[in-house]
Formats: sequence, structure tokens, C-alpha cells
Amino acid sequence: MKLRYLATLPMLALSTAAIAAEPASIADAVAQSTVKLDARLRYENVSQDNALKDADALTLRTRLTMETAAYQGFSALVEFEDSRDAFGINDYNDKIGNKPDYSVIADPNTTELDQAFLRYQRGMFKGTLGRQVVTLDNHRFVGHVGWRQDRQTFDGVNLLLTPAKDLTMNYVYINQRNRIFAEEKDVDSEDHLVNIGYNTAFGKLSAYAYLLEEDNNTDNGLDTYGVRFAGGTKLGDLPVKYQLEYATQEDDASGYEADYYLIEGAATFAGLTAKLGYEVLGSDSGEYGFSTPLATLHKFNGWSDQFLTTPKEGLVDLYGGVSGKALGGKFAVIYHDFTADEGTSADDFGSEIDVSYTTKVAKHYTLGVKYAMYDAGDIKVDTDKLWLWASASF
Repeated sequence: MKLRYLATLPMLALSTAAIAAEPASIADAVAQSTVKLDARLRYENVSQDNALKDADALTLRTRLTMETAAYQGFSALVEFEDSRDAFGINDYNDKIGNKPDYSVIADPNTTELDQAFLRYQRGMFKGTLGRQVVTLDNHRFVGHVGWRQDRQTFDGVNLLLTPAKDLTMNYVYINQRNRIFAEEKDVDSEDHLVNIGYNTAFGKLSAYAYLLEEDNNTDNGLDTYGVRFAGGTKLGDLPVKYQLEYATQEDDASGYEADYYLIEGAATFAGLTAKLGYEVLGSDSGEYGFSTPLATLHKFNGWSDQFLTTPKEGLVDLYGGVSGKALGGKFAVIYHDFTADEGTSADDFGSEIDVSYTTKVAKHYTLGVKYAMYDAGDIKVDTDKLWLWASASF
């Protein structure tokens, strides 16, 4: 009898899991919700060779997320986010009017609704309505800016169609950009994003059209059309990765046009990955720089964030780096050399060295340190930035 009872336990467990995965009602879907808690305590220091005072910030970001189980294809998610300085370490310009005589650390105190959406998913279709995170490809044009404590989300509709195994068709309409500066600088918009992707044996081919416009009764459209290919393969026993991308952009307000180029290659050997890249945010006659206002900008062109706005001369970023594992964690060292695309009065935009190290502690915790040292050229000023953080996720 005991043996027969034990033999039925796996079947009972599978049956229970199946019942849990298929709620019988909306109330059951809510009862089967998952709850997640994520927190990050971070110290940041900024020192610049100018009249601004050195900035120091110790901030704690807490994010609480509840997501229901799916009922007849429908599910919902609600997420709250709180970010604020801790222990009185708050000598910094938060970009919304506080302490402007200090260098900028863009982590203002805020408590807000980070995400709240209704989702329907059946077969090849997934639709999401409400406030949500939207990321496309490598975040170069549309991202969540997750490095900052108050990340970027969008209010709108996100429609994803997968008519074939390797083909995706994504359309997003955005009527509000919830930026990283609390609610002070959120932007009403009428943005249309189209991204079509196709997976091949050697990588993903993407074609996109990002038609951005702030809803402020002015002619300010920013239209970008592009194509991207990114993937990896092996050359013998050597794993390699690559990215190729081209885009063209027109700014309705000024009538200027500019192009974007990216070529990057990486190879892994002996546990180390080396990469080399060349990125150009083009210029129109030295009067307009290619713009990516919805991007996760911190990810590109150096961690010191000198080029969140592209100079009117454009920007050429020649970079190389090495990453790998050491002492139970992961490290990266990256060097950037910056120049103008179409320099007139300025051509040398300086250089930067970035270094980072992160390690997992037990299952739920992460520790990290990151440093960026920017050496100015014809524009900007010398800038050093240091981060130390601990995060927990449950």
C-alpha cells in the first residue's frame, strides 16, 4: 500500500501543477499571482574638473512586482518603485532642481507606479496595454535605462505577432514617456515603433522604423529607419560574435538628416572575451547630431555619460575591451576613443577607460563596483565616476 501511494505522488504533483497553471476563474488567477521584491543600494561619486562641487549619493531603489497567472489568455501586472537617498548622503544635482551647484547624479527621490498593464497572449499573438517596459534589439534606440534607480517605462500599446517560428513583427504605440527623473520630466508623445525580426542560422536580422514625436503642438518629429544584423558562430573552436547596423534619421524641426553606423566583433578564448567596435552617430554638416532619445544611453559611448546628447558635430566612438571571470565574479575593461564625425571648431572629443566587477553572493544577492575615467578633448571636462552597490532579488 505504501509503495502504491508513493508511486502516485509524482502524478499528483503533475496534476496539481497543471491545475495551478490553468486557473478556473479570474479570482484563481489573482490567487496564483507571483510577487517579486528587488532592491538596490548604491553609492555614486562624481568628480569633474569644473566649478561644480563633487557629488555624493547613497540611494536605495526598491521595486515590488505582482503578476497574476493567465486566465483564458489574460494576465495583469502591477509594479511599484521607490527610490530615495539614504543616511543623509545626498550632495548631488538630481536634475529636477535640487542642489544645482553639485555635479549630476540622475537619481531623484520618487515613489511611483512603474508598471501597470493588462496582457493577452494566445498562439502567435501577444498584446500589452498600459504602462510597461519596452526594449528593442540591443537598447540602442529603445530601452529601459535600468542602470538608473528610476528606470524608464512607457504608457501605450505593444503588439507582438509571431507568424512563423523565426519571424517576429512588433508594433508599439507610446503616448507617454516615463523618463528617469521621477514624474517631473515625463513627456507626452505620439510615438510609433515598428520592429521586424528574422532569426537565421548566423544571427538575427532586424528592420525597424521609429517615428517619434513629442505631443506639444510643434513640428518636432524624429524619424529613424534602419537595419541590423547580430549573431554569433564558431571559427573552428573559436566562438565569435558580431553586430552590423545602419540607420538614417530626419529631424522635422530642423530639416537636418544624419546616419548611424555600427560594426562590432568579439571573440572568446582561454576564458576571456575581447571585442572591438566602431560606432558613428553621424552629423549633418556639423550642425546636427544623430539622436536616440529613448535609448538606454548609459550602455553606450562610455559609462561617464558624457554623450547622452550627441554633439552637433556627431560622434565617432572607436572602442575595445576585455571581459571574463575572475575571483568568483565577472569583470570588464573597456577603452573608448571619441572624435567628431564632421568636426568644425572641435574634432577631438577625448577618451575614456571603464572598469567593472560584479559577483553573486548566495542565490539572491549581487555586489558590484564600477569606475569610469573620462579624459576631455576639445569639448567637455575631465570626469571621474565611481559606483559601489549591493542588490537583492527575491
